[in-house]
Amino acid sequence: MSLTLYYGSGSPFAWRVQLALEHKALAYERKVLSFSAGDTRKPEFVALNPRHTVPTLVDGDFVLYESNAITAYLDDAYPGRGAPLFPGDAKTRATVWRLMLEVDDYVAKATDVVAEYAFWTKPEERDPTKLADARKAVGEEFAQMTRYMKGEFLVGPLSAADFSLYPPVAFMFRSRIKLPDFDADGLLTPELKRWKARMEALPYFDKTIPPHWKES
Repeated sequence: MSLTLYYGSGSPFAWRVQLALEHKALAYERKVLSFSAGDTRKPEFVALNPRHTVPTLVDGDFVLYESNAITAYLDDAYPGRGAPLFPGDAKTRATVWRLMLEVDDYVAKATDVVAEYAFWTKPEERDPTKLADARKAVGEEFAQMTRYMKGEFLVGPLSAADFSLYPPVAFMFRSRIKLPDFDADGLLTPELKRWKARMEALPYFDKTIPPHWKES
């Protein structure tokens, strides 16, 4: 086994894969790519991933990109390592998949609007009404995810669905660096606040925090 993860610091999709790797107790080498330096468009990386996106996983002579595909691969390729990412019976595993797709199709699209406003919109171009509308959409999505919860985690046992949801939630709190008055806590239901605390208490959680977040 020789796993190498190419990722960018702060990529939510890469973060979910790091959490999955740690959850599976898999040893892997990390290679951090710089978006600003154009690392994902350099020939040596494009040879691995013609979409020049992160995360990208190399397992021996096998290369895989797209975070959901990587997560599924890790569970299938290393069934005896760590805890399953897709636990339970067929219905539970299907529910994990559905939640992962809902995060990508609904939750992340809502949180991306806030992140865009916070990190890439010039202060003089900001429209408070747009932020208020985006915040409302995020709150609705977080409330919907809460309604799905079955116990301490989304499907009961900790799963890939939780690893998909955590980074978008974390980005709402990260947005306060640019928007100090942004009420990220107010976006979370009481159940989701407790879920967030459980995620951050995982023994391997600190190892997955984006490196540049630790520096700021």
